[in-house]
Amino acid sequence: MAAMAVALRGLGGRFRWRTQAVAGGVRGAARAGQRDYDLLVVGGGSGGLACAKEAAQLGRKVAVVDYVEPSPQGTRWGLGGTCVNVGCIPKKLMHQAALLGGLIQDAPNYGWEVAQPVPHDWRKMAEAVQNHVKSLNWGHRVQLQDRKVKYFNIKASFVDEHTVCGVAKGGKEILLSADHIIIATGGRPRYPTHIEGALEYGITSDDIFWLKESPGKTWHPTDVALECAGFLTGIGLDTTIMMRSIPLRGFDQQMSSMVIEHMASHGTRFLRGCAPSRVRRLPDGQLQVTWEDRTTGKEDTGTFDTVLWAIAPRISACLPTTVGHAGKNQRRD
Repeated sequence: MAAMAVALRGLGGRFRWRTQAVAGGVRGAARAGQRDYDLLVVGGGSGGLACAKEAAQLGRKVAVVDYVEPSPQGTRWGLGGTCVNVGCIPKKLMHQAALLGGLIQDAPNYGWEVAQPVPHDWRKMAEAVQNHVKSLNWGHRVQLQDRKVKYFNIKASFVDEHTVCGVAKGGKEILLSADHIIIATGGRPRYPTHIEGALEYGITSDDIFWLKESPGKTWHPTDVALECAGFLTGIGLDTTIMMRSIPLRGFDQQMSSMVIEHMASHGTRFLRGCAPSRVRRLPDGQLQVTWEDRTTGKEDTGTFDTVLWAIAPRISACLPTTVGHAGKNQRRD
């Protein structure tokens, strides 16, 4: 998901600013001409970094504030946003691993003497992918430094129309002011908290690319999980997708059917017209998922090693809540 920037300037009175009284007046108030930066970007993903670097090239004094709230499972990452850390980049690398596995299976037909089956080492793949992502994190920091863009690894919240505050690792509070502030926080996956055990035992795309060990037999609710299921099946893992209704809603259904048929022919299992109701951990460590067949009304269960929630994303939890309705016009990709 690309981060979408929403400029604060010009949106009038739709904000509720958090003001805190301190000795000498309202904390963080800064008059024009006395502010720290021309532009402050809140969010260090694709949109925020591109905006910051372009503004700096035009001679503006720019800063970027970025902070990754750990996932419920404790996963966190560096500068670069969703695409670099938990989206396009690691996803494509893992798809490449799956494609290589398919080529190895076909190799004997082209004269290559390859002993079958060839095992896949998740730990080795994950380490290579994560090291590449970390190199990109560092690359983004270097690019900001080269363009004289100041980077702050803090979670920002608004003090007033031109000021944000955050707390550094050492506990020191930082106040930053700018003539213009852009929100480019993107989005994060969400958990279906109405399902018992979803938060305690499930993971999301925030976690799958940073797992040290293979997820094993995996269960994915909803068709948004097709991408992850594709590469997991491709590297030889037992993968099941649950869909409440039609696959790839909003897309051409003839093409959607072809995608499902192709995936099924390569080993991905599909549970259609089903809705999960609870997840619980069994004594042996496996996860038992209970669901209802919405056609028959009957309840069924299955056991898995990993439950991956891949449902519609939410506006980022990193979006400063004190901005009021600032997220109203924010788009999600």
